[in-house]
Amino acid sequence: MAELQLTDIKKSYGATTIIHGIDLAIDDGEFVVFVGPSGCGKSTLLRIIAGLETVSGGDIRIDGKSVTNVPASDRGLAMVFQSYALYPHMSVYKNMAFALENMGLGQPEIDQRVRRAAQMLRLTDYLDRKPKALSGGQRQRVAIGRAIVRDPKIFLFDEPLSNLDAELRVATRKELAALHGEIGGTMIYVTHDQVEAMTLADRIVVLHSGRIEQIGTPLEVYNHPANLFVAGFIGSPRMNLLPGRVAASGQVVIGADARTISVPSTGHASAGDSVTLGARPEHIDVVDETEADLAITIDLVEQLGGETYLYGSGPGLPQITVRQNGQATYDRSHRIGLRLKRDALHLFDADGNAIRIR
Repeated sequence: MAELQLTDIKKSYGATTIIHGIDLAIDDGEFVVFVGPSGCGKSTLLRIIAGLETVSGGDIRIDGKSVTNVPASDRGLAMVFQSYALYPHMSVYKNMAFALENMGLGQPEIDQRVRRAAQMLRLTDYLDRKPKALSGGQRQRVAIGRAIVRDPKIFLFDEPLSNLDAELRVATRKELAALHGEIGGTMIYVTHDQVEAMTLADRIVVLHSGRIEQIGTPLEVYNHPANLFVAGFIGSPRMNLLPGRVAASGQVVIGADARTISVPSTGHASAGDSVTLGARPEHIDVVDETEADLAITIDLVEQLGGETYLYGSGPGLPQITVRQNGQATYDRSHRIGLRLKRDALHLFDADGNAIRIR
């Protein structure tokens, strides 16, 4: 296990800059998830940590020692890729033992490490099989086992579950969480899937266009997004973001019919300033129109069994998503009133930065 320190990391390809001066400290034993849309630089940053990409500027330190110019093979890290990258002609046992043999370890030590990892990953019964005889989830567990046996300082995962179907993704995600709990290793995990980020991470690093937008625990990022990008990216369905303007202290006007919404505070925003009001789907109640902040016409109803999602629109408003517990019955084109929960509202200024209102 190890601590990782990134200082002013930059990466450019010619005149194109991919990573813009990233600073990040990861503690010993932490599970940190890099999350962001495709092209945000998260996999490039992981490959820089692994030593598979050179940096254009900055410093990488593991346990206080600079490894910026140290080859990947000498950094003591192990990486699990999106593709399983298993040797098809080798058994599961040989796939997991291969790197240890190249390290010159004795057979008793190799056997002990492989069988311990196989037991942790429930692969003991498959050690003699070739990869073609395994399911996708089992192959990914072999790839993870191959990393575990090396006893690395840091585990690096580059979207390891993206090739699995939905059911296997959930099952393997649980296994990864349990694995981290058992071995306690420092782990860095790249994904574009925010559900993986929310359920696995001790801390989430939200990346966008090669920059860090926010770092925090999953609930910190969910409950207190630093800006409009994070607010719109973290959460499924996404947060409702309603453009408006400040009418007076504690009042925001939104929509073509100029509905006035009272908020706990408008912070540094003054009357007339453009703002964006944020409300997550679970923080909106369906009420009688006489008590409503807004009224919308339902465009679509999604019944998911344990919950229902309503999608509707109103004059001058983007489509609004409302979550209802259970199996709520509504018809398309039905008009409903909505009330926003005041203790869960978010407000963003004209530059997209969060205004702390509670």
